[in-house]
Order: sequence, then C-alpha cells, then structure tokens
Amino acid sequence: MSEHTIAGKKVAFLLTDGVEQIELTSPWDAVKEAGGEPTLVAPKDGKLQGYDGTEKGETFDVDLAVDQARASDFDALVIPGGVVNADHLRVHKGAQDFVRGFFEQHKPVASICHGPWLLIDAGVVSGRNVTSYHTLQTDLKNAGANWSDEEVVVDQGLVTSRNPHDLPAFNSKLLEEIAEGEHAGQTA
Repeated sequence: MSEHTIAGKKVAFLLTDGVEQIELTSPWDAVKEAGGEPTLVAPKDGKLQGYDGTEKGETFDVDLAVDQARASDFDALVIPGGVVNADHLRVHKGAQDFVRGFFEQHKPVASICHGPWLLIDAGVVSGRNVTSYHTLQTDLKNAGANWSDEEVVVDQGLVTSRNPHDLPAFNSKLLEEIAEGEHAGQTA
C-alpha cells in the first residue's frame, strides 16, 4: 500500500493504440491501490492495443473519448509512453487541449518514456524541468525544456520519468503529487 492516500481522486490516463502496457498498468494499479479512481481516456472508443516492447500485449477498454473529456472533471493526468502511442497522441488536437487544461488548472500531470512528446505539442514544457526516454531529449530541449537524465524529475506538479525501469519512483512521485493537489507553478 502506498504511503500516499488519494481516496476519491479521479485520475485520467490518456493513451491510444501502441501504448507500452506496463507504463499504463503499473501506474493504474498504484492509483487504485492508493484509493484513486483511474479512467482510460482516448481519441477513439472501443479497445486499445497495448504492447510489451515490440510484441502485442493486452487490449484495454476505453472509458471516455478525449473529445468528451474535461480536465475539470479530474484531479490529475497520466500520459504513458510507447512510441506509436505518443506519436499518434501528439498530433491529436483534442489530446493537446485536454493536456493543456490540466496545466491551466494547476493540476498534477505525470508522463513517462515517450509520453512527453505530447507535452511538447500541447505547448507546456518551456522552462520546465523534465526527463524522458533519451531519444526525446533534443525535441524537449528545442521546445524550451530543461532535460536531465534522471529516473524521475518533479517540477511543480509535473512528474516525468525515462522508461519502465523507473516505474517505482515514477509511481511514488505521481501519488505524492496527486495527494498534494494543485500546484501554483503548474501552468500552461
């Protein structure tokens, strides 16, 4: 059980086909175990295909279409990685708007691996301290972020990590930031 209780807190998980499934399931389970209520938000209805590296994994049921979702209905946002997942989400206007809403409302956002690509296109990384999968560092730096190679970086409610090996630290900081609530420095 987590040292942080987030009982009753609603947490959106934004993803699409190609998600790295452990980067969805591990934080999802951590949120549930801490008393939170996770919701899978996606650009399409139905089922999404998860991946374990390059191999097809499980499928996941979508709870809510991103175009129907509002940041105001949630307490926090998690953006899992996966190259295909992140590449498709980053160009989806509804996904960009949904992410920006969390920053505008000063709510915690956590993103791992390739997930921070979406943060770039949502226009929310300039001046922020972040990490990601190493291949995204140039993109993040070019967008104005301060990138570093650390297992987890926390900046005013924004939690980022590099890869699945960082999930224990990522999950711990995710729950801590949700428990703390809104952060004045978390802005778009």
